[in-house]
Parts: sequence; structure tokens; C-alpha cells
Amino acid sequence: MELKMRIGIGCDVHRLALGHSLVLGGLEIPSAQGLIGWSDADVLTHSIIDALLGAVALGDIGSHFPPGDPQYKDISSLILLKRVGAMLAEKGWGVGNIDATIVAEQPKLRGYIDGMRRNLSQTLGITASQVNVKASTSEQIGFAGREEGMVVWAVATVTRK
Repeated sequence: MELKMRIGIGCDVHRLALGHSLVLGGLEIPSAQGLIGWSDADVLTHSIIDALLGAVALGDIGSHFPPGDPQYKDISSLILLKRVGAMLAEKGWGVGNIDATIVAEQPKLRGYIDGMRRNLSQTLGITASQVNVKASTSEQIGFAGREEGMVVWAVATVTRK
């Protein structure tokens, strides 16, 4: 029996450092520190990509867009997300919904959530109501609490078209 709906989970972590941009959900956010990575280090979009790929058993972000490959140096993660959306469509899947939680002490993200949701939904060709983004702290515990990095957990459902 073929499933009509699947669920995937994604998690991504990037280190924070001075002199780098902070991009989350394709939105550049003013911050003293930014995320370090081969692409734009958009930890939110990366976790969503992994959730979507996992839902359809297509591996992970690194298997499709390997770090160290010059074509992905400083690339916008929204471009990668768009490619993943196309991969899903080729296999007959559409995005049902996405729910993601960003764990970071700083900066405060509440004012940027709607922009992130809009960017992500437009990139995937779905409505903003299908994308939820939350921000939380780790109460100054662990690497995120010490502001050494950010982690994002994402869950996505996909449905047969």
C-alpha cells in the first residue's frame, strides 16, 4: 500500500561569529553575530530542506548540495529550497505543512517571523498558513545558550499530488 502522506524531521546547527551575516528563512536580520557555513548558513532553511527530503526518503541536504562544492559557495538557501520543492514535485509530492523552531538567545526574532514565513512559503509555492516558525531560547544552557551557535528543528508533511 502506498502512503498518501509522509512526515519528515530536520535538524541543523551552525556556529555564530562576528563579521558574518545572519540569514534565517531567507531574511537578513540585523545582528552583531552571524552564522558560519559554506552557503549563506541559513540554519532555518537547511532544517526545512532536511525535513522535506526526509519525508520522501531522498537523503539529506549534504548529499544534494555538498559543502565544499564551489557552486554552492555563498548561495542563497532559498535557491536550494526551491530545487528541493522541484524534486518533490518530480516524485509526485507536494508540501502539506512545515513547523520549525529556532533555538537562539539573540537576537530576538519575533518581529522577523512573518517575513521568514512569507519567504519560505513563496519559495515553495504554498501559502504562509502552511508554514509555522517559532523562536525559543535555551535559557542560557548549552552552545545556543552561550550564543556560540543556533539550532533549528523542523517537521514537514508531504502529500501525494
